[in-house]
Amino acid sequence: MILKSFNLKKYLIKSNTNIFLLYGENTGLIDQTIKNVFLPIFPKSVSNYDESEILRDIENFKSALFNKSFFEDEKLIIINRGTDKILSIIEELIEKKTQDIKVIIKSNFLEKKSRLRKFFEKDENTVIVAYYEDSYQTLYQLVQNFFKEKKLSISSENINLIIDRSKTNRNNIRTELEKILIFSKNKTTVQTKDLVKLINLSENHDISELVDQCLSKNKKKTINILNENNLNTDENILILRSFLNKLKRLKKLRINLEENKNIEQVLSSFRPQIFWKDKDVIKQQLNNMSLVEINYLIKKINKLELEIKKNFLLSNQIMTNFILENLDRTNSAI
Repeated sequence: MILKSFNLKKYLIKSNTNIFLLYGENTGLIDQTIKNVFLPIFPKSVSNYDESEILRDIENFKSALFNKSFFEDEKLIIINRGTDKILSIIEELIEKKTQDIKVIIKSNFLEKKSRLRKFFEKDENTVIVAYYEDSYQTLYQLVQNFFKEKKLSISSENINLIIDRSKTNRNNIRTELEKILIFSKNKTTVQTKDLVKLINLSENHDISELVDQCLSKNKKKTINILNENNLNTDENILILRSFLNKLKRLKKLRINLEENKNIEQVLSSFRPQIFWKDKDVIKQQLNNMSLVEINYLIKKINKLELEIKKNFLLSNQIMTNFILENLDRTNSAI
């Protein structure tokens, strides 16, 4: 059954549905929904699993899941990074009619042909909710309402600064807002000079430059950055997040370009605003990458993050291989 996110709370109060699929690129809003909507209604006992963790020892998981002792108290199970591979377990849960367990599956973007998505959309015993990326206006309203509630005065320019510095990521924005709130105790106004000191950039210059040159397929500069910077294992996740943020922006720009062939207009009207110093490198990236390749890389990076977390000691090698492969790959090779 398909449900809109704004109807979810009302539905939960009246319904006996136990299995939910929350999917989409807006992971911040998914996490917020679980915290503010599900947890106050669902059981206090919560268990978090990654799908890969379940699939590595599926029999042990099912044994615990369907063992009566498991249901001494109602439990909520959250399965992260769900894919079609988890579908058989969901079907078994429905077949056994286990009423004492609630299941939430969190997934990234699922294509229409996804078996998991199709199943949840058609099955009346389950609920599926899509979470699309926030618009700039939605994030602006979120920040504005936060400061109104806290009775802090803030300019429109500074709201834009918070959103831009947070890379339009809802989770990043909430982290920065809490930081600003603590700093602004006994104050009535949020000043620009304080924001500049408080708000962290989502990526450092070296990482941003590395990703930009790689996406521009500038082999010489990319290799020079790799050779000159000893990036540690902890930074590999930051590099992946930087790739993902920049690729999502390129995807939107590429789609806009299909409607409006004037690249200058597309770049100028894009929100969040693209600074003039970034426009040349973005043009180069758009010239070198088709929408097919952009989508391919987004999927590749989502898989790569899981691979790095599983093989942390080899993360530098995994990341370097990915970067070098991207420099040599052409659209026809996808």
